[in-house]
Amino acid sequence: MLTAEELKGLRAVIIGAAREGSALAHYLAACGTHVTLCDRKDDAALAQRLSGLAAEGVRLALGADPSDELLAQTDVLFISPAVPRNAPLVEKARALGLPISSEPRLFTQVCPAPVVGITGSSGKTTCTALVGEMCRLSGMNAWVGGNIGIPLTERLLERPWPDAAVMELSSFQLEVFTPTYQGAAAERKRSAASRVISLAGWSPHVAVVTNITPNHLDRHADMAEYAAAKYSIMAFQSEDDWLVLNADDAATTPWADQARGKLLRFSLTDEPAQGAYLRGSELVVRWNGVEQVICRPDEVRLRGSHNLANILAASCAALAAGAGTEAVSQAARTFSGVPHRMEVVRRRSGVLWVNDSIATSPERVCAALRSFNEPLVLLAGGRDKHLPWEEWAQLAGQHARVVIAFGEAVPIIERALLTASQAAAVELQKVANLEQAVALAAEVAQPGEVVLLSPGGTSFDAYADFEERGQHFRDLVAAL
Repeated sequence: MLTAEELKGLRAVIIGAAREGSALAHYLAACGTHVTLCDRKDDAALAQRLSGLAAEGVRLALGADPSDELLAQTDVLFISPAVPRNAPLVEKARALGLPISSEPRLFTQVCPAPVVGITGSSGKTTCTALVGEMCRLSGMNAWVGGNIGIPLTERLLERPWPDAAVMELSSFQLEVFTPTYQGAAAERKRSAASRVISLAGWSPHVAVVTNITPNHLDRHADMAEYAAAKYSIMAFQSEDDWLVLNADDAATTPWADQARGKLLRFSLTDEPAQGAYLRGSELVVRWNGVEQVICRPDEVRLRGSHNLANILAASCAALAAGAGTEAVSQAARTFSGVPHRMEVVRRRSGVLWVNDSIATSPERVCAALRSFNEPLVLLAGGRDKHLPWEEWAQLAGQHARVVIAFGEAVPIIERALLTASQAAAVELQKVANLEQAVALAAEVAQPGEVVLLSPGGTSFDAYADFEERGQHFRDLVAAL
């Protein structure tokens, strides 16, 4: 465990002044670290938001990457998940032997509580929130954050410490937890002061992989590199740790043979030796040789079979973290979802408006489409991640009466629908932005239909993140 005293006097540069970077700067400044917070943006709004950090002694360096002189005088570089592993800045830091860490990586060094780490191509946000709720209903003090909600360094100054920290971890975040990320010069060249920053590989006490499907191929070189980043969540576990894997996922099935920790599996089609599964009309957990019914599928408030899988995965993880079976069952029956994931916004003139802004890949949209029997007016678009849209187009043809495409992905969506045999009857409308999409949807939607914002692309062509896009959708719908 890394203490605040050991961080005192350390010279740290943080890249990225968004939520993670700002939270980390605040914590490190409170520990007495000499912090420089860098961001390529340089505008009045950003400077105003960061003024409180400046008052805490954080040096702001806005408008450019850190200079060579600054890096030469630095003990550790903390990077944002938005910074690619092959970015020139990162390569320069490696050449200097500068330790490279991140906000979630530092949290795992400082917080003494066992960590439940959850990753996957889809379902990880819902699963993370569910595990947190199951632990809370068990009477545990569980902190929930990471790639979901707040950066957990925001809470490091709180006491008491949590009983467990439940973290959603993206592939971008997990890369930094591997020793190979650092480069060969890191241990040889780094300063004596920086040796408090661990460069060893790390995996959580409870690791969950919901599934692996194509995602983030605009950032990762190929599927092998993407899967390798996900695999690191289990690569450094010990025999005292727990691994939760999806028995129905072809990509992760071979990983079961490589488990270093105790294995729990979840399935909608099979009955694993230990884990959780769907058996007839019941969700069942098999734990320490004892079977117990979690709930019936018709008791679950979340739509779609993919959410039954999320409940099974979360049940395994929560039990491994110390939650009780009664609390697991209660959460499975009462949990109503996370913001921006199949979130009901409004019912207006017989039309249901649903916010699924978190669906930033076509595969996530497919899960949403399968959840509805009602005819859909589908709002799709944003920025493509170099992912396949063929299955999306076929399902859109089966479930949507109208597709309203917006943002940078409009040409991709149009091509996908034109080549899909199931999409011949779909009416495609093209608009510039989400505001125009909502206005048009209000005109064409008929009573009994659902207007579903499930973009399939990231928000970065127009918004800071999917949450900002989802909030704009909420505001637009409320104003109708």
